[in-house]
Amino acid sequence: MPAAFPRIRKIQYEGPNSKNPLSFKHYNADEFVAGKTMAEHLRFSVVYWHTMCGNGTDVFGWGTAVRPWEKGLTGLDLAKARVPVFFEFCEKLGAPHYAFHDRDVAPHGKSLKQSNQYLDTIVKLLKEQQKATGVKLLWGTAQLFAHPRYCHGAATSCNADAFAFAAAQVKKALDVTKSLGGQGYTFWGGREGYSTLWNTNMKRELEHLAKFLHMAVDYKKAIGFKGQFYIEPKPKEPTKHQYDSDAAACLNFLREFDLLEHFKLNLETNHATLAGHTMQHDMRVAIAAGALGSIDANTGDELLGWDTDQFPTSIYLTTQCMLELLGMGGFTTGGVNFDAKVRRESFEPVDLFHAHIGGMDAFARGLKIAAAIRKDGRLAEFVKQRYASWDSGLGKDIERNRVGFKELSAYMMKKGEAAPNTSGRQEFLENLINEFV
Repeated sequence: MPAAFPRIRKIQYEGPNSKNPLSFKHYNADEFVAGKTMAEHLRFSVVYWHTMCGNGTDVFGWGTAVRPWEKGLTGLDLAKARVPVFFEFCEKLGAPHYAFHDRDVAPHGKSLKQSNQYLDTIVKLLKEQQKATGVKLLWGTAQLFAHPRYCHGAATSCNADAFAFAAAQVKKALDVTKSLGGQGYTFWGGREGYSTLWNTNMKRELEHLAKFLHMAVDYKKAIGFKGQFYIEPKPKEPTKHQYDSDAAACLNFLREFDLLEHFKLNLETNHATLAGHTMQHDMRVAIAAGALGSIDANTGDELLGWDTDQFPTSIYLTTQCMLELLGMGGFTTGGVNFDAKVRRESFEPVDLFHAHIGGMDAFARGLKIAAAIRKDGRLAEFVKQRYASWDSGLGKDIERNRVGFKELSAYMMKKGEAAPNTSGRQEFLENLINEFV
């Protein structure tokens, strides 16, 4: 097949002084930062759904994207044509990983059997391209939200048949992910929630969702799939309220239903902000529970109240992300997955490269800045000193369960008052971070 991007060569690192828009200014895959190469730290991944299937459609208008390789094709023929284009893109970009939904790489059939047959056809092509390019599957997933059968949800549907179809679809997606050497599998409950409580039995739906995930764990063991399971939080959209609303809600659900040992979280920036949090907040929550597995790298527009899935360009955002990741020792699974799409107005194929290059450079800068902040040590030392009262004396006794209310009351009766021991110095710390950014 002729090249889909004939005028674009493999993207190279040319340094911060380069004026070439099709080059990396900061991402140098082989450069060592904090003991690892950038490639090892960042583990970049390109998503199949936005990159290959996104056409610029929104609720107010049809698609704008110019994609010459589609040539008016539809159905399985279109799905076949997209595969070599996608891997050419990943190879020229230098992205080592990718992620996919089952129904985005292959079309819906008229039955489960036909859908599985379509998927098998495309998986064969994916496997050939993985072998030819060296690009690996970061994680797979099943699209359990687009088809009308899932209008009431999938695992939380009021219709047992919808639950059963979703189970069959996930079974096949797990088989496929394993056969492609996938390093993980993600569950995103786009319809697992409610639009109104007037017609919802929440307790029953949550129990069904837990049963579904336990079935998935059992099947994972049965087929010998060693990849990591992830849950991806999102508070709303398309439903009014989704049960996996943020990192804390997911962790609470996993603990309640004895699933925490089997799952980690795949966190997305735009989902965190829709929940009223920062990405740094949700990452910190997950890390504290030992449950951060992977991240979806994107951002939203602070002036818009929905999931815009824009490519990350804020150096403050990427610095915060990388400070959290470096603080937990880096990825042991997962990676930086660009669940992002070009703008409707950016409709030419080259725009796909500009978008990913910008995101990769932004994370590379964030990595270097975060490493420098950690090496400098002033931020960590400030936090350590802020909690110094817990490292000895009374604080140490509290943490070691040596005292209770009776002893603490006697202590304060004698002391009389608890005065602030140190300023929080937020402004000082913001200035400190600006020294590096």
